[in-house]
Amino acid sequence: MTAHPETSNQKTLLAGAVLAGVSYLASGHLPIPVEVGVLWKGSGVTLLAVYAALRARTLDGWLICAVMAFGALGDMLLEVAGLTIGAIAFLVGHLVAIGLYARWRRPRPSLSQILLAATLVPAVTVTAWLLPADRGGANGVAVYAFFLSLMAAFAWLSRFPRHRVGVGALMFVASDLLIFARTGPLAGLAWVSPAVWVLYFAGQALICVGVTHRLSRGESSR
Repeated sequence: MTAHPETSNQKTLLAGAVLAGVSYLASGHLPIPVEVGVLWKGSGVTLLAVYAALRARTLDGWLICAVMAFGALGDMLLEVAGLTIGAIAFLVGHLVAIGLYARWRRPRPSLSQILLAATLVPAVTVTAWLLPADRGGANGVAVYAFFLSLMAAFAWLSRFPRHRVGVGALMFVASDLLIFARTGPLAGLAWVSPAVWVLYFAGQALICVGVTHRLSRGESSR
């Protein structure tokens, strides 16, 4: 079992990812071209994907890289192709993440961990279905939310650190629920959009760091 410590270049790249993600909050207040805004939005998670790629030594390392890459793609597609196409990219990322977390499933989860994971999926799915004002799209939202919550449940039941990966996945869930609420009961509230981004990017960063640091120990997924 060989550990792979983080290099100074990788630390710098991670810091750049965080800077890009945090600074994006200011983009809406600056007179920049749309294309620049799209690239700025995607840059933070793209750098997380590059960071994961540089640390990848096994299939699992490349899986978390793919999760981040599909997240970055979804970030940009939301802006240029709309909610549905962007959601498809995120959905693919969730499916990859489910596969990764299943490979690292905890052999003997506690009862509280099982109950939280089992409650999370129906609660998030039903809540997401209820939120959109446009009821015509509610079923599609519920399907997406099912896989989103399944991803978070698998993360919570995995051997990856819950204070990073589990919490990060729950933050991702909260961010997406706010997106759905923004089209319904929270429409027009100024704080919602910044909260969506903060929860989403912080969640992605926690997931990426939590998974890559655990994988760097050289442990097997089985």
